[in-house]
Amino acid sequence: MTMSPREHDDWRDQAASYVLGALPLDDQRAFEAHLATCAECAAEVRALAGVPHVLAQTVPQVDPPPALRGRVLGAIGSGAQSRSLASPSPRRSPMAWLATAAALAIAVGAAGYVMQLRTRIGDLEQRLRLAIARADASDRLVADARRAVTDAETRVALLAAPDLLRVDLGGQAPAPRASGRAYWSRSRGLLFTAADLPALPSGRVYQLWILNGTAPPISNAWLLRPDAAGRVAAVFDTPADVPRPTGIAISIEAEGGESQPKGALYLVGLAGRS
Repeated sequence: MTMSPREHDDWRDQAASYVLGALPLDDQRAFEAHLATCAECAAEVRALAGVPHVLAQTVPQVDPPPALRGRVLGAIGSGAQSRSLASPSPRRSPMAWLATAAALAIAVGAAGYVMQLRTRIGDLEQRLRLAIARADASDRLVADARRAVTDAETRVALLAAPDLLRVDLGGQAPAPRASGRAYWSRSRGLLFTAADLPALPSGRVYQLWILNGTAPPISNAWLLRPDAAGRVAAVFDTPADVPRPTGIAISIEAEGGESQPKGALYLVGLAGRS
């Protein structure tokens, strides 16, 4: 019987889960039977064959000594969290987050950036476990680690949005070497990264603007301060009624930002590529 394009897409969508060992046994057997008759899906599986090895090498497993259980429970103050420590839930394990990140990267075509996020999440998860296991860990350290993990997970979730729009930005005359990239979703906000931005003059700040082709540029105090190497990464909430961007721009404005761009544009990009 001839398979419809939609039915074949359903089979191909299972390739990443199959390579990662995430399919139930019955689904795995059915998918393997399909592979025997489908060269396209077999090629997809071969292309993804190295992903499990990368994931296994990314995050080392750290098991705290049993003697620390009581002290960890006191630091966490939550029975539910203690059960998580004793029997880690697959949903919250570093490997599960990394497997999810890998599948999302394939889905949205942002594999390079998600690989960086996967490494970052693994590092933050390990720091969180060590902070909890230490008897003298301060509440502030644990809270900071949790916020960092949540931030990384938020970025991965944004990249999975079905309405994701990508905008690549190029450096303008004041910063020809600078580059940037924006990911926008009406439901999940805006993720922006940039590199090689010039250092900010005193009392100035970079400000991000959404361009829509007709109305004036929009910025809800979306301010950016790069590090010493000129790199910056930030996630912003965007109003639900904001027009779909036709482009993104970055300018330098007075501290606190402006309602409309007044300074020179340092980065500009038009939507259209995904």
